[in-house]
Amino acid sequence: MSARGVLRVARIGLNTVDPEALAAFFVDALGFDRRPSSATTVQLGDVPVDLHRVAPSAPAGPTDVPGWSPLFQHFAIIVSDMTAAMRRLTTSTRWTPITIDGPQRLPASNGGVTAFKFRDPDGHPLELLALPDGSTTASPSVRIDHSAISVAEAARSLAFYADLGLHVATRSLNIGQAQQRLDAIVDAEVDVIGLATDTSETPHIELLGYRGVHDRRGIEVAAVDAISATRLVLTVADRNALAEIGARHADAVVHRSNTSLLLRDPDGHLLELVVEG
Repeated sequence: MSARGVLRVARIGLNTVDPEALAAFFVDALGFDRRPSSATTVQLGDVPVDLHRVAPSAPAGPTDVPGWSPLFQHFAIIVSDMTAAMRRLTTSTRWTPITIDGPQRLPASNGGVTAFKFRDPDGHPLELLALPDGSTTASPSVRIDHSAISVAEAARSLAFYADLGLHVATRSLNIGQAQQRLDAIVDAEVDVIGLATDTSETPHIELLGYRGVHDRRGIEVAAVDAISATRLVLTVADRNALAEIGARHADAVVHRSNTSLLLRDPDGHLLELVVEG
């Protein structure tokens, strides 16, 4: 399947009324680079983040949803020094914390990482992530590690992404006080399922399946032009692969052209498939 499916996560798209201001935040507060010849694309490592301009009248969409909501999606930035990264972040006042009481060290059973979740000036959730063995790079911000999306039914989402050519690479159950403070969710218990393709593991997609009783009834997906409507751009090998995926998931197609396909996954998260190269 993978030969006819997704090859890699190529880039991330965020909607914003003011791309230049959001770009300045990513550069100044998070250490991103400006993409050459583009005022509305920033980059960390090999992964561009496109800041799509939407009209001031565009719907904001929900910007304060909890992690268990299927509307929740963040991307995680690996940092070499959490203290330095937090110091740089706090030079800006244009963000709001999600995590309670600062960065949280998760137990070894959950990877032993130190993590901090917050929202950028437009309300997009983000995460700083420090690995337990540190990093030798001198740059505080190193790379984009993954985008995590909350799902209502893990089995349903796994089947969908498997059909796109992704497979389970890692799996853990995250529980405990550190996880509760990280997510600002009482009694948080979350299945974290890392997905990868045969050609790429980073950046990857993580599925977040929160256990327990959470009322997800009546939650409507964000409009494509809503500020909260993050999209992942995934590559496929050729137009035939694109057409085959579009045919198999015709009911999920939002927009299609000869070279791209915009889909919603079972929870409404946006995926833009494009031909590699």
